[in-house]
Amino acid sequence: MTENVEIAVIGGSGLYSMPEITDKSVVTVDTPFGAPSAAIVIGTLRGKRVAFLPRHGIGHVYTPTTVPYRANIYALKSLKVKFIIAVNACGSLREDYAPGHICIPDQLYDNTKADRGRTFFEQGLVAHVSVADPFCPELSDLLVDSVATVGGTVHKGGNFVIIEGPRFSTKGESQIFRQWGCSIIGMTTCPEAFLAREAEIAYATMAHITDYDVWHTSEEPVTVDVVVATMNRNLKIAQNAIAQAVENLDTSASYACHTALDNAVMTHPEQLASAAISKLQPIVQRSLGLK
Repeated sequence: MTENVEIAVIGGSGLYSMPEITDKSVVTVDTPFGAPSAAIVIGTLRGKRVAFLPRHGIGHVYTPTTVPYRANIYALKSLKVKFIIAVNACGSLREDYAPGHICIPDQLYDNTKADRGRTFFEQGLVAHVSVADPFCPELSDLLVDSVATVGGTVHKGGNFVIIEGPRFSTKGESQIFRQWGCSIIGMTTCPEAFLAREAEIAYATMAHITDYDVWHTSEEPVTVDVVVATMNRNLKIAQNAIAQAVENLDTSASYACHTALDNAVMTHPEQLASAAISKLQPIVQRSLGLK
């Protein structure tokens, strides 16, 4: 029987290789949306069981477009996860958000183009979920405090624009995103954050700034080498901040994110499709009062 885990971390494989994690086990979870990016590693960190999922798979085999986002969130929800700490690499669209710094964003702008699996709710079970504030504010505050405690330079708040990728932006696009008031730019937080909200999981992200994208006149345009080098330098801060956050996270806390489906299901009870209910059982169990 698979154990229940309340905290999950989505990011690179380096996050679950930190020496502090003990009693590791590996679980595979089948979902109606296919297999997750990889098997889920569960380990003990600061006295709590934590699930670790590499977003791009082992060896980085999924592009931002092909990451199985729905399978990933569904699998974590099946493990009874209540809190997700995400870790991303991102570019900066602001002079004061410098490479090497960390941003805990509070807003998202979805500029992706492909259908990455944007919602769990399809024909037979329709829900309209509020994402006015797409990141859990309480969990975000915890990440801000955790990064500061371990010595990282952290910025609280910012609008995170998500592009399709896998290519980087043109200079024209980068300048337009700056004019729109975006603070940082990445490729993977949409639809991940939205799916977590639909699954009633508190979600926040620790965005590691690796570059100035391509808008900056005195810096070289972003390359993979620059991104990897900065992420490697920041890996220890990310590991320590996650450990700090896990230690201080009150897993008994109940946030607004945990009841996101209240009054969100629009389909009339008599019209709810049994196949849709069965498919989404871990997602809708609480809101529909299922056993």
